[in-house]
Amino acid sequence: MTTMQTENETLVYARPESLTNVSTHYCPGCTHGIAHRLIAEVIDEMGIRERMIGVASVGCSVFAYNYFNFDFVQAPHGRAPAMATGVKRVLPDKMVITYQGDGDMASIGMAEIVHAATRGENITVFFINNTNYGMTGGQMAPTTLPGQKTTSSIHGRDVETQGYPIRAAELLSQLDGSSYVVRRSLNDPKNVRLAKKAIRVALEVQARGLGFSMIEFLSICPTNWGMTPEASKKWLEEKMIPYYPLGDYKVHPAVAQIKI
Repeated sequence: MTTMQTENETLVYARPESLTNVSTHYCPGCTHGIAHRLIAEVIDEMGIRERMIGVASVGCSVFAYNYFNFDFVQAPHGRAPAMATGVKRVLPDKMVITYQGDGDMASIGMAEIVHAATRGENITVFFINNTNYGMTGGQMAPTTLPGQKTTSSIHGRDVETQGYPIRAAELLSQLDGSSYVVRRSLNDPKNVRLAKKAIRVALEVQARGLGFSMIEFLSICPTNWGMTPEASKKWLEEKMIPYYPLGDYKVHPAVAQIKI
């Protein structure tokens, strides 16, 4: 007679409760999905899903409300910070976030984001920077790098006629109402871990009523860049990070005391 041995299985990962169980519309290799997962994991860990209200932008991120498993509203193009301001002021006990791309936030929505930060609105902004208008065909965006080719800058961005890229983190960090403004990247495991930690800090800033917080995520766009995902990650490392250095650009003294 033989004795059968059983081994206990350990669950090491499960879909976060704050994400819906559906496939996304994002292109293969796109790092929107990584950003979604990190945000959802932090929300679950903080136990705040029932308090969450998200504001969706216009762009590749427009269908974020299909993927996050909590209340969401849709804003007109660029107006997510203004709508989030209204939601937070009417429902101050809720946790309010915006999820925006560079075309949405740094172009048509520049006035909204600047004034929300200036007022010190107690909201959290997640900003995806992939250096182009992703949803509408890969046109030049406010974040497109000098010399970068897009469908509307086919010879490369000419700074003499088209200006320089906008560094959103540096810009918003100069405003007195900002409490926490950082830039992270989603290109490798180390930076993904650092991005998740920053998400936790940003949401803690809001939970403690410390004011405006924004995380800029450097992201890849293989389809519109015309590259493989692997080549896109290398391009981000070699081209984007030197122009958009990673780091903390504004950390209010009260925020610095938050221990994660």
